[in-house]
Amino acid sequence: MKSNFDPIAFKEKLASFGTFPMPYLFKFIVPFGKEGEVAAIFPDDEVILKPSSGGKYISTTIRKQVESADQVLGLYEKAACIEGVISL
Repeated sequence: MKSNFDPIAFKEKLASFGTFPMPYLFKFIVPFGKEGEVAAIFPDDEVILKPSSGGKYISTTIRKQVESADQVLGLYEKAACIEGVISL
């Protein structure tokens, strides 16, 4: 499957949100049982979990203080390695 993700455009968009360091809200949807893999990417941050109504998926929300657009991009790249993850 080909991705339409453009890291340069994403970094430019992040820069338009404000000045680093800043708090950033990460959101992912993962298959049930994969939420621990998301939490492992953010070991020092609170991971808020919300199961889907059918119980097959878990929504994860993490508020993290980030130092740069590259850090945000790197965390999304780590999450992309989780099977079935959807980044929001």
